[in-house]
Amino acid sequence: MAIASLLAFGLATGLFAQSDEVDADRPRVNTEMHGAAAGAPAPSPDSVIVPETLSAPSYFGQIAFEQSCAACHGQNGAGGTGNGPPLIHPIYEPGHHPDGAFLRAATAGVQSHHWNYGDMPAVEGVTEETVGLIVSYIREMQRANGIE
Repeated sequence: MAIASLLAFGLATGLFAQSDEVDADRPRVNTEMHGAAAGAPAPSPDSVIVPETLSAPSYFGQIAFEQSCAACHGQNGAGGTGNGPPLIHPIYEPGHHPDGAFLRAATAGVQSHHWNYGDMPAVEGVTEETVGLIVSYIREMQRANGIE
C-alpha cells in the first residue's frame, strides 16, 4: 500500500507541470516517424474497451494502477485528467515503448518527449514487481483496444 501511495504521489507530482495547456491530450508526435496512428487524440474514457476478465497479474496491476496511476493517466489509462498522457494510445504500443520503458520511467524518471505534461520524476520506493503488474494491466487494456 505504501508503494502504491508513493507511485501515485510521484506520478501526480511529475506530470502536473503543464496541465493547463489546451491541447494537452493531443500528442505532439512526429507521425512520419511513428506512423499516422501516433497522431490520434486521446481516447474518450467512455470509448475504452475494458476486458470482461483480466489475468491474475493484470487484476493486481489494475488495483495498483487505480491507486497509483489513474489520477494522472485517467480511468483505465484513457488520459483526460490534464495531468498525464493516455497509456491506451498507439504511441505506447510495445514496439515503441517496450515494457522496460515503463520500468525506467517509474524508477529513473523520464523526460517529456511526446506530450505537454512536463517531465516525470522517478518514483521513490517503487518496485520492479509492482511496475510489472501495472504493465501487465496496461498491455491487456491496449490489446483489448487494438493496440498490439
